[in-house]
Amino acid sequence: MRFSLSARKPFSLRSVVDSHGWRDLAPFRYDAERPALFYVDQLSNGHVIEYQITESPGGVALETARLGNAEKAEASDRLTWMLGLDMDFSAFHRAARGEPKLAHVRRTARGRVLRSPTLYEDVVKTILTTNTLWAATKRMNWNLIQRFGSRLPGSEKRAFPSAAAVASAARRILREKIRVGYRAEALHQLARRVSSGKLDLEALKHSDMPTTQLRDELLKIRGVGPYAAANLLQIIGRADFIPIDTWALKLVSHEWYRGRAVTPAQVEKRFARWGEFKGLAFWFWNWDYQG
Repeated sequence: MRFSLSARKPFSLRSVVDSHGWRDLAPFRYDAERPALFYVDQLSNGHVIEYQITESPGGVALETARLGNAEKAEASDRLTWMLGLDMDFSAFHRAARGEPKLAHVRRTARGRVLRSPTLYEDVVKTILTTNTLWAATKRMNWNLIQRFGSRLPGSEKRAFPSAAAVASAARRILREKIRVGYRAEALHQLARRVSSGKLDLEALKHSDMPTTQLRDELLKIRGVGPYAAANLLQIIGRADFIPIDTWALKLVSHEWYRGRAVTPAQVEKRFARWGEFKGLAFWFWNWDYQG
C-alpha cells in the first residue's frame, strides 16, 4: 500500500538521511539512485514490514505491505518520529542567521536527525559506537540483527531485535557470537530492564523534564557516558550538549587551533554562545576539515 505523511517546512528527506551514520546501519538502507530510504520494522503486533520512503510534495510518500487501520496508524506514528516530520526548527534557523558556517541550514532544511522508531534501538546503536571504529559498529549491529531480529516474510532481511529477544540470550552469546566485547554486560542489562518494564525508554522521547535531568537519566544506563548521552539527547531533540568524541576534538582542533590538541572544555567554549542550539550548531557546522 502507499500513503503520504506531511512534514513541517522546510523539509528535506536527503538532509535527514545524511544527518549522521544511522543510514548505514541495518535495518536502514539508503538507495541514492532512486533516491529512497528503506527500513525493516516490527510493529507491536509482531508484523514485520519494510518501508520504502521517498520525498513528496509537502512531506514523504510511503510504500509498504498492506496494513490494517491500527497498523497504519502505528506505522505513521513511528515514521513521524523517525524523520522528525512534526519538528519545528525555525528558532534555530533564525539564530543561525549571520553565521557564515551555518548560513546553509534553512536552505538545506537542516536540524532533523535520523532516528530509529524506538529509543531502545538508538541507545543500543549508540553504545555500539563507543570506543571503536565505524566498521566494527556496523559489524556488531549486523550480527545482533541477524541473530535476534525477526525475518521479513519472503526475504532474508530482518528487523531490529526486541529487548526481550536480546534479554533471553546469554551474555556469552553477545560476547562470542555478536562480538560486542565488553559491551555485552551493558547491552544485556539494558535489554532486561527494558523488557521487564523497569526502564521505560520510550517515555523519555516526549518527556517534559529539563534537559539536564533527562541527561542524568540517560547517564544512569550502563554503557552510556557523556558522549553517548549527548548523542542520544540530540536524537531525542535536545541540543543543549555536544557529543564530544575524538572526531569532535579533531574537528575543533583544525577549525580553530591549527591542528593542536584540544580539550572537551575548548569544544564547549567554542559553541557556548549557541545555548539550547549548541548541539545543532556543532552538528551542522560547515567544517573545513574533512579528515
